[in-house]
Amino acid sequence: MTAELKSRTEGQTMVLTLANPSQRNALGPEMYAAGIEALNGAENSNDVRNVVIVGDGAWFSAGGSLQRLAANREREPAAQAESIDGLHNWIDSIRAFPKPVIAAVEGAAAGAGFSLALACDFVIAARDAVFAASYSNIALSPDGGLSWQLAQALPRQLASEWLMGGERIAAVRLHALGLVNQLTEPGQALQGALTLAATLAGRAPNSLASIKELLNDARGATLAAHLTQERDHFVRNLHHPNAGIGIAAFLAKTPPRYE
Repeated sequence: MTAELKSRTEGQTMVLTLANPSQRNALGPEMYAAGIEALNGAENSNDVRNVVIVGDGAWFSAGGSLQRLAANREREPAAQAESIDGLHNWIDSIRAFPKPVIAAVEGAAAGAGFSLALACDFVIAARDAVFAASYSNIALSPDGGLSWQLAQALPRQLASEWLMGGERIAAVRLHALGLVNQLTEPGQALQGALTLAATLAGRAPNSLASIKELLNDARGATLAAHLTQERDHFVRNLHHPNAGIGIAAFLAKTPPRYE
């Protein structure tokens, strides 16, 4: 079976399934391109309020295919650079996507699969799931923004331990450190993600888009610059029709129905 990215909708949620079960849902250029295409379509659809990324079967993703990497060693370095650029473009598109993206992790998220999960806005993981940055085990270094994500979220010594040591990390440990939002029973990560997605679908899309943009930009901004950005978003959202709907519903103690 060839690797593919399957797409379906559940209510107002687009579910993207990493489907390459013979290689534990290993990622590849076709998936990267399909992921970007799917997000581009979802961005322009009023029927899609959020996206869930899940693996087919018992694994989230084993990351890059070692067979493909071995084959690329026989090609010019530009071939592998082009492939990684495809992954990085998908990671960028997830972060820039103005709607919430949720990773539902069962089994293991390894290598670029770990990177993909951390690129999402939320991570829901089965209690027995594991994450691994095993690049050093095969004399490689991280891709997919993993070193950036871990350096931002963890003390340097802990990020060094995970990236240089290459050991598996239990989902419960990531949850304790704030890298996993919610733990579920095994086999229930997708359902947990869909429950969260349904809650988020009840929020105003413009509000969530502003929050995501502000969080993305905060790390590289000075406080003064960020305060200005917060002001501009607040004013724009206050004058959006959804603010009128939300304020009126709150005062009337009725559920809001946002545009």
